[in-house]
Amino acid sequence: MRSLVKLEYGIGFLVLFTIYIYLDFSILWFFLLLLVPDICMIGYVVNAKVGAIIYNMGHSFIVPCILLVMALFANIALLLSIVLIWLAHIFMDRALGYGLKHATGFKDTHLQKWACSENQNDF
Repeated sequence: MRSLVKLEYGIGFLVLFTIYIYLDFSILWFFLLLLVPDICMIGYVVNAKVGAIIYNMGHSFIVPCILLVMALFANIALLLSIVLIWLAHIFMDRALGYGLKHATGFKDTHLQKWACSENQNDF
């Protein structure tokens, strides 16, 4: 099941990348900006709890999806391109197994918790 979830996120990344190219945005900017959301790891300099909160703010679907709707309705191409890159980053991270963080540590994510609970509940 876990590999299926990773595959779905990988396909999501490819779909967003395809849409980005279809809209004729710069592929160079896509790859230059793809890792920018990882700047949210800076919170871990303070401690694991602050790090998890800030990291999750940058890696949750909530804010970029709201901005996506705003960009579409207001027809703001620059915002749309940024949001597509941001969402692609999130999908890429999840496809690689990086999930939203728990305050207990950087490597403790919702994907690992889900995989552990899934193994315990196998029939």
